[in-house]
Amino acid sequence: MTDQVVDTGGASGAGVTGVAPARTGRGRVTGEDTLLGRERELAALHEDIGRTGLDTLAGQAPPRARVLLVAGRPGSGRTALAETFAAALTERYPDGLLRVRLTDPAGAPVPAGDAARSLLADLGEQTPAGAADDVLTEQLRTALAARRVLLLLDDAHDAEQVDELLPDNPACLLLAVATGPLTGLSDVRPCTLGGLERQAAVRLVERYAGPGRAAADPRAAERLAEECRGQPAALVLAAGWLATRPESSFADLLARLEAHRTAVPRALPEPAASEEDAAPPPAKTATDLPVDRLLRFSHDQLPAADQRLLRLLHLAPEGLADAHTASALAGCSVRHAAERLEHFVRHGLLRPLPGPRPAYEVPGCLVPGLRALAAESDRPAELQLACARMLERTVRLLHSCRAANEPPGSPARQRLAGLPSTLRFPGPKAAAEWLAERLPALLAAARLAVAEGAFDTLARRYVAALVRALVAHRGTEAAAPELYGLHRLVLDVARRGGLHREQAAALLNLADLDARTGRTGEALARYRAALDAARTGRDPYAAGRAMESLAGAHQELGDWARAADWYGRALAHRLVRAEDGEAARLYGKLAAVHAYAGHYGDARRNWGSAIAVHKRRGDVAGQARALAELARVQEYAGRPEEALRTCREAVTLAERAEDERLRAALHVRLADTLDRLGDPASARHHRGLAARLLGPGEAAALRAGA
Repeated sequence: MTDQVVDTGGASGAGVTGVAPARTGRGRVTGEDTLLGRERELAALHEDIGRTGLDTLAGQAPPRARVLLVAGRPGSGRTALAETFAAALTERYPDGLLRVRLTDPAGAPVPAGDAARSLLADLGEQTPAGAADDVLTEQLRTALAARRVLLLLDDAHDAEQVDELLPDNPACLLLAVATGPLTGLSDVRPCTLGGLERQAAVRLVERYAGPGRAAADPRAAERLAEECRGQPAALVLAAGWLATRPESSFADLLARLEAHRTAVPRALPEPAASEEDAAPPPAKTATDLPVDRLLRFSHDQLPAADQRLLRLLHLAPEGLADAHTASALAGCSVRHAAERLEHFVRHGLLRPLPGPRPAYEVPGCLVPGLRALAAESDRPAELQLACARMLERTVRLLHSCRAANEPPGSPARQRLAGLPSTLRFPGPKAAAEWLAERLPALLAAARLAVAEGAFDTLARRYVAALVRALVAHRGTEAAAPELYGLHRLVLDVARRGGLHREQAAALLNLADLDARTGRTGEALARYRAALDAARTGRDPYAAGRAMESLAGAHQELGDWARAADWYGRALAHRLVRAEDGEAARLYGKLAAVHAYAGHYGDARRNWGSAIAVHKRRGDVAGQARALAELARVQEYAGRPEEALRTCREAVTLAERAEDERLRAALHVRLADTLDRLGDPASARHHRGLAARLLGPGEAAALRAGA
């Protein structure tokens, strides 16, 4: 393995061909191994898809997509069964397979809007930043109305979550994976998974541990299958122990499991005082489940350093780990972390993800057990420190990612050359690929950093680094949905810490995105809040920007009076601070608002003030542009002769400024004025001058723009 960071990043999964390209969510690797003994369930799903629905029996056309459900405990192979079934149907759904996970690794349900946004991105649809959940789900249903897709919703939390994403198109099929029945969805018959039968369970262990090992002691092999209750995840962990110990037998493993069970103390319920006082039996603890028992056993068989690293992997954002994540969590070298992750794969504790860079997934069924082990063995301060190390490492990677997109020889590239080789990207393409692959985990880490609350300064640095990297590689417009969420996180941290300047900056950024997506009312509220925060924090820059943005929002709404009022306040703010350049610009904005409102006298006075400021500053080009706008207002006011004189003066100043494009634009403006005054010959002359300055095509474009 090379030391380059590009070889140790994550992967988000491969796409599927068709009109609707799909990322396969977490990029899970599946195969025949986890489907041993599931032939009956697979056949039942194929039979269910052809079953007549209740709407058809009632003589009605089905209004929505058909829903199939695979139900089972985590670790039962439910997702692998759903993926295999979906793969068999690709020809029937030519517009592709879309997949999203509806429960995060911490067990919280994913908001419908976030799921819809992810699916829309897979479809290549642009989504407005900060849009409400119902807007995004409606956009998803509209996008699926004319497509024939198979929608796989993995780890669904409840029926309402599925219903919000259900397409209003009977040509689509929705395949849901959940722990139990989705009560509330009509005409859904779950395909319920239990444990594998003995023979299938033994074959599964042999697939991982090596063929022929069960033949030496078939009874012990069957007892191991019973010990694991036929759960594929538990069987894989048992097989991992055997695979790394070729000299051990099934009987040896059973003996070790029994010794481990008696050695590990378990909390037992106290007996009830009487039958009347008897309470219902307590729910099973983590160690009552086969997968948790086998996880605890596998953990305890590892060396102490490996035990600690394995426990800390539950902190990996989105359950995605690579060598850098593991190295930062454990405080070891990247090379050593990469070796240990491969070792965990051989033990069945991690799944490798497809992609050009080695990356791994912590199986979701193991996360609760790892969290419980960490709570027992590690102090909260140690877990906090590990999390902080992981975030600090990612901040450095994000700085490196952004710097890789800077021009050669720039200060950022020079600083990048001084970083260790493991933190450097070979080029902009590798950095952009890493950012795209790791983005779900990077965003999850940002949420984790803010939710932790113990290191807000690090959280602010992390979010700032992620914002800069996104803007550098994707641009503000393309990254707007992610930036909106990140600015909200910054606002949460700023409010928690009473940081008024950071509050103002975050509110301004959010309001700008609201205004850009047409939510002008929300933008106004945030601009006012930003102004209050800026005044409290004594931030003159943010206060001036907030006042100007308030004016722009009112201008967008056509409220010329309020727009003029706020532009006037912003102008007074700049004049007090002797910021002449900004004052000249605001004089122009104020004049434009007055012109829109039909107050041409006020508009002329403000353009006159702008011209005076430009003249005082020696800005000849700015003076020429302001004169051109003054000429436009004079023409609106019915004074074409004045407009002609002003425009000729502007042309003279543009020649002094040696700005050919400005000169050409003014010649075109002058030609239009002469046309309206009935002098076509002079108008043709000035258009000819514009064409000689810029060429006929560009001159025509300038005229069209005017």
